[in-house]
Amino acid sequence: MTRVLLLGGTTEASLLARALAAAGVDAVFSYAGRTAAPVAQPLPQRIGGFGGVTGLTDYLRAEAISHIVDATHPFAAGMSRNAVEAAEQTGVALMALERPPWQGDWTQVPDIAAAAAALPQTPARVFLAIGRQHLAEFALAPQHHYLLRLVDPPEGALPLPQTEIVIDRGPFRLEGDVELMRKHGTEWVVAKNSGGSGARAKIDAAHQLGLPVVMIDRPAIPPRPVCATVQGVMDWLGHPTLRGV
Repeated sequence: MTRVLLLGGTTEASLLARALAAAGVDAVFSYAGRTAAPVAQPLPQRIGGFGGVTGLTDYLRAEAISHIVDATHPFAAGMSRNAVEAAEQTGVALMALERPPWQGDWTQVPDIAAAAAALPQTPARVFLAIGRQHLAEFALAPQHHYLLRLVDPPEGALPLPQTEIVIDRGPFRLEGDVELMRKHGTEWVVAKNSGGSGARAKIDAAHQLGLPVVMIDRPAIPPRPVCATVQGVMDWLGHPTLRGV
């Protein structure tokens, strides 16, 4: 009997949730709980962490999960690593629904710290498009003015002395990001290589405006099966007839 745990938080996860619901697949959609108002899903939802590998394995067994689909953000490495280990320990089948990384002309760096080091020494106006989880690393470059685009307003003081915050939720469009960067006088863009179309606009806008981009590589994940499409995951689950969902 198929029972799916869908680890979500991405656009692709929401599309897969719709496909699973349409097919009548028994599934649970799991949010990490980092967003105050997550997008509603057509599946039963759980919000919050599992408590590491041990908590996740306990959940898989207690809920009789037969399949895990990891459709988390490509930079949610901790959850993805836990899913790989929990699947190995329990024998639950695992598939990652993962966007292909972007390809392009930019300064490529291996991690957040290297991105901060890649910025110029002289003060600049930087669109720091990395979310709110790793802002502290840029405190080593306090001379810059940082534009932050966040889903939720920050709680408490930020670790950066010069910031401007825009609250918005993607997907974003090229025209809007060009306007945003012009309005705020952006000179540099720092981004994670998350892939997909919903977050690509800032990269295309930077290229259109002739701005340098610092691109952060994805963190390493242990080997696991990976699929790039919702239909591919549905095929893996044994529902190959849902073309176009």
